[in-house]
Amino acid sequence: MTNWMVYGANGYTGELVARLAVARGERPVLAGRSAAPVARLAAELGLEHVVFDLADAARHLADVAVVAHCAGPFQDTAAPMVDACLATGTHYLDITGEIAVFETVFARHDEAVAAGVALLPGAGFDVVPTDCLAAMLHARLPGATSLELAFMAGGGFSRGTARTALAGGGRLWRRVAGRLVPVTGADATRSVPLPSGPRTVSAIPWGDLATAYRSTGIPNITTYTVLPGGAGLGPGLLRLPGARAVADRLVRSTMSGPSAATRASTRTEVWGEVSAPDGSTVSDTLVTPNPYDLTADAVLRAVPRMAGLAAGAYTPATAFGAGFVLELDGVRLGSTSG
Repeated sequence: MTNWMVYGANGYTGELVARLAVARGERPVLAGRSAAPVARLAAELGLEHVVFDLADAARHLADVAVVAHCAGPFQDTAAPMVDACLATGTHYLDITGEIAVFETVFARHDEAVAAGVALLPGAGFDVVPTDCLAAMLHARLPGATSLELAFMAGGGFSRGTARTALAGGGRLWRRVAGRLVPVTGADATRSVPLPSGPRTVSAIPWGDLATAYRSTGIPNITTYTVLPGGAGLGPGLLRLPGARAVADRLVRSTMSGPSAATRASTRTEVWGEVSAPDGSTVSDTLVTPNPYDLTADAVLRAVPRMAGLAAGAYTPATAFGAGFVLELDGVRLGSTSG
């Protein structure tokens, strides 16, 4: 499609989206707040570019049909970009994984309907694979009242991903009877059968606590991941005074993101299980490419579909169906049930 924008093109994931877009024959406008890197990338790829702060976003979106918002932390950047999109009639998607951001965007559904705009937070690794898997499982067991999701992602993280995680403050949540509640010790870890074998996973506040809840209506949800060995900044430590500021400085100075070779050689494994009050369960797994490659692919496939959505706020599964993840390159589904 024409007339769409990658905002945050100077960031790690935004650059991946821009490069994949050009490889697929797309010509997005590149944008961001940092003039020099945006201009360099635009010159290399032969694309138009514009530099603006989010406070001035509406002035630059008047002729943009869809914006792929890739500039986090989204708790700071999503609201002003959504404001601008609602003001200009621009469809909005982002790659957030922040629960608070999902909740805030979903709360603007009625505003989006009135403005004729589609809003799609979480159009990347956060949360396309897990949201779509949750919807698939729910379709196979419609009476399910409990959902558990877990994943193991290889390849490491970009600076932006790490800063977004730090912005969450290390709080652990799960959803119980439709409400977000703190995770207790008994619910903090469990073993799950990932495709490569059983793994011990730890509870994390993944975006599906907001998205899968809306995609499935399941009231009890816990999300987990395999934590990196030797991770020094656990949730408890991040709640100590000053710890997040120290960690943020460390991330800014030392992290850049996985190389192309690392992305090509690593993958993600996802497991999900739903259960019903009668004791029946259904579980399944996904294997996907590296999270960043999947994110760029998902964004590129979502952008041309945004104009075809009715106005309102969506999850990936409610926007494009549970099978959307299976359209992405290199994704395969396993099949297990109990």
